[in-house]
Amino acid sequence: MPPPPTPYGSWPSPISAALVVSGSLRLSEPRLDGEDVYFIEGRPQEKGRNVIIRRTPDGALQDALPAPYDARSRAHEYGGGSYTVHDGTVYFTHFADQRIYIVEPGEQPRPLTAEGPLRYADLVVDARRNRLVCIVEDHSGSDQGAENTLAAIDLEGDGTPETLAAGDDFYSRPAISPDGTKLAWMAWNHPNMPWDGTEIWVADLDAHGRLHNRHQVAGGPEESAVQPKWSPDGTLYFISDRNDWWNLCKRDGERVSPVLQMPAEFCHPQWVFGRFSYGFLSPQTILAIYTQNGEWSLGMVDAENGELRPVKSSFTYLDYVQVADERLVCVGGSATEPNGVRMLDLLADEWHTLKFASEVDVDPGYLSTPQAVEFPTEGGLTAHGLYYPPKNKDVTPPEDSAPPLIVMSHGGPTSATPSLFDLRIPFWTSRGFAVLDVNYGGSTGYGRAYRQRLNLNWGVVDVQDCENGAKTLAAQGLADPERLIIRGGSAGGYTTLCALTFGKTFKAGASHYGIGDLETLATDTHKFESRYLDTMIGPYPQDKDTYIARSPVNHYRQIEAPVIFFQGSEDRVVPPDQSETMFEAVRAKEIPTAYVLFEGEGHGFRQAASIQRALEAELYFYGRVFGFDVDKGIEPVKIENL
Repeated sequence: MPPPPTPYGSWPSPISAALVVSGSLRLSEPRLDGEDVYFIEGRPQEKGRNVIIRRTPDGALQDALPAPYDARSRAHEYGGGSYTVHDGTVYFTHFADQRIYIVEPGEQPRPLTAEGPLRYADLVVDARRNRLVCIVEDHSGSDQGAENTLAAIDLEGDGTPETLAAGDDFYSRPAISPDGTKLAWMAWNHPNMPWDGTEIWVADLDAHGRLHNRHQVAGGPEESAVQPKWSPDGTLYFISDRNDWWNLCKRDGERVSPVLQMPAEFCHPQWVFGRFSYGFLSPQTILAIYTQNGEWSLGMVDAENGELRPVKSSFTYLDYVQVADERLVCVGGSATEPNGVRMLDLLADEWHTLKFASEVDVDPGYLSTPQAVEFPTEGGLTAHGLYYPPKNKDVTPPEDSAPPLIVMSHGGPTSATPSLFDLRIPFWTSRGFAVLDVNYGGSTGYGRAYRQRLNLNWGVVDVQDCENGAKTLAAQGLADPERLIIRGGSAGGYTTLCALTFGKTFKAGASHYGIGDLETLATDTHKFESRYLDTMIGPYPQDKDTYIARSPVNHYRQIEAPVIFFQGSEDRVVPPDQSETMFEAVRAKEIPTAYVLFEGEGHGFRQAASIQRALEAELYFYGRVFGFDVDKGIEPVKIENL
């Protein structure tokens, strides 16, 4: 006999916040070095420390970095590209002091660069000249006035960077040709972000490593050209959206031509350094990942004939591709399988998992499978998302009501939500919540035109798409219109606050390090994003009126729904005063609200205790607001005005 019906939102669940945290390693940046594989493992249980792991051919995993070393760059604040490996020697940027260190087999790390205001990323070994080529970010002045350059560091010198290229606002992706005679790189300038307009440059390298005959070969203010790479025969390849989609291109002589053209994106947006999406099996054969309709696939590209053959895999999310010696390593997962470091042996045609991000074994009876959805939105357009229905094998749902719906607005906003196993989703769905993860207009993965829907319309288009997604599900009986919730982090937090301020669709929300004041963001953030809002809102201060009009903090009297705020004390992307100002404004209106500050956390929470507390506090908040029964072991949150 089935159990009696249990109200949505009050279902008892074995997926606790502690369980979520225990299965939340961050895996990134695999590297191939001979027969060894290296990758980064971010450990919440060690306060978010990034450890470089070495995997030997016998399958053994070893920490290549002893505690407390932490391979994490602060360049662009988001970092990435923090290490490289060559012949068993590891070169990495240590988070605490941002110096580059060298780790030789069996030895302790020793510093290469001096202490000071410099940050490093995209490390590449120039073996021919015994040096590192990398990106240098100089913070001698203000954070917004940091100077970015392309530089080289002699591995036997005093660690002083020698500038190779300067003058552009940003640099990335240095790539040395196989014969060591040429260097390619990316550059771009304000107000563009890497997905708006970038340039690919090439220069000749002399015997001493100096650059000659530097010239631009692709890209511009209206073309995002990214990820330059040299094929084994010295042909330059890159990815460009010149035909609306990020597709593979190559440069033959003085001519740039597409390798193939298809309505698919062959890369992720470049929020961090060190992210690649293709590699070479031979001069004419490329292994590349690509996404269509929110799902990633792997393909083998014949560069001569412009043909793509899908490579079989069970993954719907793929990233960080490296290819060498008939092997591919990457990070990948699916809606039902956790993210992991994966290796494809081309000769044996076999996939191997080197490390799972989560070793937690959860009964499928508590796991909700995402459904890709499209729904109508403003202007006769269509928006996209992933819908997760409530699921719990131990519970009988009530027949006379629809579930509360949590609408998730991803960060960026130039990003995308993937179809990927994440215990933070069943944390909600196993308790009787439905979830809609929205890829609103402005998200990547759907072409340049879709990505540009948000231009000058941030705080409008994203909010409309989140609202219309919720309304569509409510109209279909899949969500309770009186219990619609919106949550998001960073830019998703801004969307959340805008939806609660300027709309009436949502009845509660959670802002994780979200933006309340656009003027503060424009004048008090780091260099990488300091002109981002020129495209999303308009130039500042020329369009100051728009900034004021779209800043939720200036219109707090319009908020009618309860909201909880989460913030890191060391956040440089969205400083704490943004959340604090918004919280005080909501509290002054006598609306239920709460503010949870995490000491020592930056932009995005990395420590296990912070991640667990944020999940539990958010659940507790919704429980008090809507009257759900929540886990009795959760520490209460101080809620004002309740």
